[in-house]
Amino acid sequence: MTNPQSGFVGGALDLSQVKAQAEAREAAKNQSNSAGQTGGIAPFFDVTDGNFENEVVRRSTQIPVIAIIGTPRSPASEQLKADFKELAEAGGLKFIVGYIDADTFPQIAQVFGVQQLPTVVAIGAGQPLTNFEGAQPKEALQQWVDALVDQIGPKLKGLDAQDMPQEAESQEVAEDPRLAEAESKLNQSDFDGAMAVYDSILADEPDNAEIRQARNTTQLLKRLDPANRTTDPIAAAQQEPENIDAQFNAADAEIVAGNPEAGFDRLIALIAGNVSGEKDKVRDRLLELFALFDATDPRVLAARTKLASSLY
Repeated sequence: MTNPQSGFVGGALDLSQVKAQAEAREAAKNQSNSAGQTGGIAPFFDVTDGNFENEVVRRSTQIPVIAIIGTPRSPASEQLKADFKELAEAGGLKFIVGYIDADTFPQIAQVFGVQQLPTVVAIGAGQPLTNFEGAQPKEALQQWVDALVDQIGPKLKGLDAQDMPQEAESQEVAEDPRLAEAESKLNQSDFDGAMAVYDSILADEPDNAEIRQARNTTQLLKRLDPANRTTDPIAAAQQEPENIDAQFNAADAEIVAGNPEAGFDRLIALIAGNVSGEKDKVRDRLLELFALFDATDPRVLAARTKLASSLY
């Protein structure tokens, strides 16, 4: 077997042949679509013209996909098919396996440029990564799959929530209906109303960090009130570098604009300069802005280091 990180001589997959044959196999495509409506991803499936692009190529951007190109005329193909099916069903969707019947879908086999049946190809991010030909003991297959998952899986983006099995979805906690109410009030610029909703949630869930961050963000939006502001707070701050309130407004605006580093640095500079002797006031506002983000956010960690240097 080849290493999962090794190259594949066939290069990038050529989908043109498959697309050219898709209409001719509409029945197979419909069968595939019907199977996909049962919920979640099948760990082992038959590859057809109709599902090749979505379930092999595109799916490989999320998790490793193993393609077996075989024939029912070959005992080695049938054994590989059976062994990989067992491995896939026990694999927890860390990878999936698609079986390609080269007799029924020769054009798909041609995409991989196979020279011998059976051939097994591992695909990640839409590209063939490694392959082997012929039969292999199940223990060797397990080792090959484990290496593939360990080395390639972390480089892919992972499955979306809607792709997970139905039983996993049923375990998800239903969203609090009050969140929709808060969002509605925010859309109407009713910041006080939204904060009241968040406060009611926090009364029930005082340790809910996400809700607390949402409330803090709403408080910032109320303070900045961008819909009714007629001046540019950043430009105003440049004109009044000694005005703490102007600098606070500018930092808020930079946070809202998605540039928190600038807002943090602005207030840290005030603390370092000890503007108007109100270092504690500026520090408290800076800590309030930190609370809008996860404590492990690298931007917050970097700013905290700068803050420590400015205080001592």
